[in-house]
Amino acid sequence: MNESPVFPVDLSPLWISLKVSLLATGFTFFIGIAVAHWMLNYRGKARSLLEGIFVSPLILPPTVVGFLLLLLFGKNGPLGQLLMTVDFSVVFSWYAAVITATVVSFPLMYRTALGAFEQIDPNLLAVARTLGASEWMVFRRIMLPLALPGILAGSTLAFARALGEFGATLMLAGNIPGQTQTIPMAIYFAVEAGAMNEAWFWAITILLISLSGIIAVNFWQEQRRNRSAWATRTAARAAGTASKKQPRLDELAGWNQPITQTEATSGLVVDIHKRLASFDLDLAFQVRETTLGILGGSGAGKSQLLRCIAGMETPTSGRIVLNGRVLFDAQTGINVPSRDRRIGFLVQNYALFPHMTVAQNIAFGLPPGLSKAEIRRRVEAQLAMVQLEGYGDRHPQQLSGGQQQRVALARALASQPEALLLDEPFSALDTYLRSQMEQEMRLHLADYKGVSLLVTHNLEEAYRVCPNLLILSTGQAIAHGPKQQIFERPGSYTVARLTGCKNFSTAVPTGANRITAIDWGVELQVMEPLPDALTYVGIRAHQIQFPKHGELANTFPCWLAQTSETPHRMTLFLKFHSCPEDAQDYHLQAEVFKEKWFAIKEQPFPWQVHLDPVRLILMQPE
Repeated sequence: MNESPVFPVDLSPLWISLKVSLLATGFTFFIGIAVAHWMLNYRGKARSLLEGIFVSPLILPPTVVGFLLLLLFGKNGPLGQLLMTVDFSVVFSWYAAVITATVVSFPLMYRTALGAFEQIDPNLLAVARTLGASEWMVFRRIMLPLALPGILAGSTLAFARALGEFGATLMLAGNIPGQTQTIPMAIYFAVEAGAMNEAWFWAITILLISLSGIIAVNFWQEQRRNRSAWATRTAARAAGTASKKQPRLDELAGWNQPITQTEATSGLVVDIHKRLASFDLDLAFQVRETTLGILGGSGAGKSQLLRCIAGMETPTSGRIVLNGRVLFDAQTGINVPSRDRRIGFLVQNYALFPHMTVAQNIAFGLPPGLSKAEIRRRVEAQLAMVQLEGYGDRHPQQLSGGQQQRVALARALASQPEALLLDEPFSALDTYLRSQMEQEMRLHLADYKGVSLLVTHNLEEAYRVCPNLLILSTGQAIAHGPKQQIFERPGSYTVARLTGCKNFSTAVPTGANRITAIDWGVELQVMEPLPDALTYVGIRAHQIQFPKHGELANTFPCWLAQTSETPHRMTLFLKFHSCPEDAQDYHLQAEVFKEKWFAIKEQPFPWQVHLDPVRLILMQPE
């Protein structure tokens, strides 16, 4: 066997391979990202078929791919005949090598980009739209930067795949030295000719080129993670030594004036119907310059309602009007995009853009065309409003949960929304921080000139923050009005339960202002007029009293079945008339402060329990 020189005389395979691979990677970069972005939102029936077509070059043998391309671009193929009209042919040219390299590397770029896009929190994109961002801006400033590590990895894999392509290229472009002979072909024909040293040279060359790209991307990603971790640790140390500035009411007064009095008089009008998987969302209500608390169990439709108002979801029918502007009207076909609705949305995880600084997050929703000085002035004003002066250069991961919430609020309000939607904004906070942030939010909302909706499942939180409540159950409004009225006279079992009542009994009338609580086994005097169809009677746990004597109406002997303790309160599980047989044998739950518990726990049984006739809740069917 005759060995060829260690270094081949003709290096054209190297330059042809680099030229073909770089061009193919460039094409797959743009085409793969565009197709991945389109497929991300495509939900048509042909999705599976299209997915199969896009990844087929990764599955099919390269010679089959080359044969199909030859049928397409050959002189008898549709594209080949079209090119012949301008006296041009790609077969057996370096153009053919670029085409085959693009086709076989496309699936890697497409699948990697699609996976990177799918990892992005949809809330980030939805919130960006509510801040006025166009789809192009959402893609350019949010999706592309966040998916960049995955896209670079996909580009590297696509380049390596294009560099190593052999079978399809041989079928369509042939092996023409100096024109279409790439490194894989040079290796194959060198081995076939017995030139093993030349084959080794090209094999090591292609291996070094491919590994260099992969190592470079891995190194960049590792450095990126290290910089992020270092910045987070630095910020944590700085936060530990920084003193906290307390909010001042004179600083908060007049912090945001996005809407004039005349503009806000009409408020928000919602009358929508939307079909959901398990129930229908069917709501009609109106809110003026106040905060409406939306209460309901998990899956009641609370977040879906906010998303419909913000334009993230489209109702099946109905109408949404904000300050006289029609945002949605199914009959006339009006459906204003999220970016044009002027609605601020604060989601549960705050959806701060992780690749942007605090200042960039806040500036994202500012009107276009502002000077840099004006942008800086407005951002600093918003940071001062939420007591985060000096935090503009930090990234969201360097902030605590409470600080992230403040930044999200400042960002939402910087866009001067006419309505503010708050989707369980305190759910991610610990108890102490939750209380602190709730107090600050109450100050902000009290001074806010627009409509605000607060979704929560915490009834005490809703009671403290919101003057009016809307209670939802499986997409229907079962109560709507002032909070005092709803808590005192909930009207139905579901509303009473959702507003925290724990004691219920089926009930029947037995006379004028008298009922029998069947489950409790007692007859009760009531002050409220009896409803036409009485179903339940209830009383809230904290309204149960423990008199020393039994002269008062609705006072009965009781025994203690079990207790449950919190730092400040005791829950007492009580049974009427006789001693309980076990811990689950009880009729009522009573909540008392520990001072009261210490006073009554030493008293002998039976205790006396009083159900105040004024406090009894009479309920009708749903």
